[in-house]
Amino acid sequence: MRKKERAALIVEALKKEYPEGICSLQYPKPYELLFSVRLSAQCTDERVNQVTPALFARFPTLESFADAEVREVEELIHSCGFFRAKAKDIVGSAQMLLRDYGGRVPDTMEELLKLPGVGRKTANLILGDVYNTPGVVIADTHCIRISGRLGLTDGTKDPGKVEQQLRKVLPGEESNDFCHRLVLHGRAVCTARVPYCEKCVLRPWCDTFSKK
Repeated sequence: MRKKERAALIVEALKKEYPEGICSLQYPKPYELLFSVRLSAQCTDERVNQVTPALFARFPTLESFADAEVREVEELIHSCGFFRAKAKDIVGSAQMLLRDYGGRVPDTMEELLKLPGVGRKTANLILGDVYNTPGVVIADTHCIRISGRLGLTDGTKDPGKVEQQLRKVLPGEESNDFCHRLVLHGRAVCTARVPYCEKCVLRPWCDTFSKK
C-alpha cells in the first residue's frame, strides 16, 4: 500500500474517532492564539488554558499588551515556565503586530517567522487554525512520534523533515485537523511511554504494532 493510500485511511479513521479535530488551546482572538502557543512551549496546553483567562482579562486588547510592563506579564504567566523569555516575546510581538502589521496577525509563513519567539510550529498552527491554509503540518511531539510509528515518515525526529514528509502524503485540506487529532490520540492512546495498542483504531496501519 502506498503512503498516500495509507494516509487517507488513517485520516478517515481519526475523523471517526475524534470528530472535532480542533486545537486544545482556548482563544477568542487570533493574536491570543499566537500568545497561547508561545506559552505552550515546554508546558502543557492544560496549564496554558488555566493561565490565559487572567492574562487576557488583565490585557484585553493588543494595545494593552503592547503597553504592558514585561514584569507584570511575567507574574501572570510564571507557572508556564521560561516566563521571562515568553513575557518578553509576547510584549514584543504585540508591539510588532501594531507597528508593522496594523494589528493583524500575518497570514504568511515568512511574516510570521519575523515575530519574536515564533517558529514553524507556531506559524503553521496560526496558518491552519486562523487562516485555514491547506497543506499545513504542525509537527509537535505527538505528530512526530505517531506519524513515525504509522510509517508515514521515515521515523525522523526532526520537525522540519516530518513536516516535509507528511505534506507529501496527506490531503492538503485534511492536514491541519489531522495533526490536531494526532495530539488527541497521543494523549489518550498512543502515548510516548506505553502505547495502548489494544484499544487503538490505527492498528491496521501501525508499523509498531505489526512488529509486536
